[in-house]
Amino acid sequence: MPDFTSLLQKQRTYFKDKHTIPVEFRLEILKKLREVLVAREKDITAALYADFKKPEFEGVITETAYTLNELDLTIKKLTQWARPKKVSSAFINFPSTDYLYSEPYGVTLIISPWNYPYQLAMGPLIGAIAAGNTVVLKPSEYSAATSQLLEELITEVFDPAHAKVVQGGVEESKALLDLEWDYIFFTGSVNVGRIVAKAAAPHLTPCTLELGGKNPCIIDASAKIELAAKRITWGKFLNAGQTCIAPDYILVEQSVKEKFIAAMKKEIEEAYGNTPEASNDYARMISAKHFERMQELIEGETVLFGGQSNANDHYIAPTLLDEPKRDSAVMEDEIFGPILPILSYSTTEDLDELINSYGKPLSLYVFSEDAAFAEEMITRYSFGGGTVNDTIVHFTNKKLPFGGVGNSGYGAYHGKRTFDTFSHKKAITKRGTWLDIPVRYAPYSAKKLKLIRKSLKWF
Repeated sequence: MPDFTSLLQKQRTYFKDKHTIPVEFRLEILKKLREVLVAREKDITAALYADFKKPEFEGVITETAYTLNELDLTIKKLTQWARPKKVSSAFINFPSTDYLYSEPYGVTLIISPWNYPYQLAMGPLIGAIAAGNTVVLKPSEYSAATSQLLEELITEVFDPAHAKVVQGGVEESKALLDLEWDYIFFTGSVNVGRIVAKAAAPHLTPCTLELGGKNPCIIDASAKIELAAKRITWGKFLNAGQTCIAPDYILVEQSVKEKFIAAMKKEIEEAYGNTPEASNDYARMISAKHFERMQELIEGETVLFGGQSNANDHYIAPTLLDEPKRDSAVMEDEIFGPILPILSYSTTEDLDELINSYGKPLSLYVFSEDAAFAEEMITRYSFGGGTVNDTIVHFTNKKLPFGGVGNSGYGAYHGKRTFDTFSHKKAITKRGTWLDIPVRYAPYSAKKLKLIRKSLKWF
């Protein structure tokens, strides 16, 4: 195992020698990174296909193009983001001017997942570099081809004391977490998120934890069922369901349940044909371990559609399940695969009973033409983010924060918020010296106290 302590020390030295890495240098290195990423796009999509047969279209829209868009925004706005921001001053400090300075944390650790192994590694890395930090990036061992390419890309652009990829499995992750970092950014499961938070606690290291959860998708009787089925099919079976914000289970009003099931079957066939295994537009499970887990979740359940599998190719068909019990394996934890349980409800209390039985999800979706009902749903439950009458598309707007709440994580990023996530906001007051109001100084008096009380409304 490499000497991670030595690597950490080299990055600390680099950070200090660069005097917190000037904005001009950050821009220069980000532009160099962009050139390399554009030139290697075909290699990136090929690596994604090698890992789990991710279709090129999905590789571009969810990984390479999305990352370039994030990088372009950062390059365009970085000088503005990094500039000290003037804020209104407190009257009690007159004369003064007040500012917020964005200061890099220092040496950061990014642990990225396998499901979107390029985008979910590069997004945080871009923000960390833009904010002036150094980075150690630990990608997933499951997405081996993409992890290897990430190492090549980062090595081509960065001095290893500035940014470096560390490959490996659980032991390497544990060894990295044993070190003292200035910031940790983790994307992955809830269980591993708890391990990361525990490792960070002794050093009081600030963290962002991007986790998951069982994301409900509510469909009421007023919804446009055919359109809902089309949009749910896309959002659920994109990347073979291996998406942290994918709908995890359906809650459909009883009166439209059969209509919705028929529409889902039709839309799945429209998207992937009668034999999804032969479709070039359908991905595979990332590993034998994850494939076997999907098989176990289907076992014993009522299959409405799909259910076929091929162990040699880690293939699990898009699968619809009918009314699994709350204590069944498929309803216990986040599915993270192409299995969609369909449950019916009659009242809001039915919704409460199931949704509130889980921790706060990363996402929630509601399909309805009743604006009041949709508003009630998105305000009634606590979740990271969501969409009305579509799935997962809230992720695409960089003006919206992306992150969880409670069990689904804490902290948020995307766009400027990624820069802010990796920046400590330093509060500065600059006092004038041409006037010094003496009321705050001892000796105190009843007259001074009376004056202070009258002045409080201006503070």
